[in-house]
Amino acid sequence: MTLDDLEKIIAARASASPDESWTAKLLAKGPEKAAEKFGEEAIEAIIEAVKGDREKLTTETADVLFHLLVMLHSRGVTVDAVMHELECRQNQSGLTEKASRPKG
Repeated sequence: MTLDDLEKIIAARASASPDESWTAKLLAKGPEKAAEKFGEEAIEAIIEAVKGDREKLTTETADVLFHLLVMLHSRGVTVDAVMHELECRQNQSGLTEKASRPKG
């Protein structure tokens, strides 16, 4: 499965009934709730990374990727747009890119 595949699955589930789909239920609660859920999953992945449990880190990372794409969907941001941004940064050092960002 690719991120594009996952994005398509999320888009399909978004139009389902919130009574029948976790994705639709989460999206019905709004972008803020989707962002909150993404944050919760990210924290759980961080905990497993610190603990060094590879199996749990793998499952939590799957949750992170899923909820990241749900959050992006909730704001109309596509995986293609994110990948384009990464491509733009590819030939630039991370330090240079960070220094070019506006302060504040």
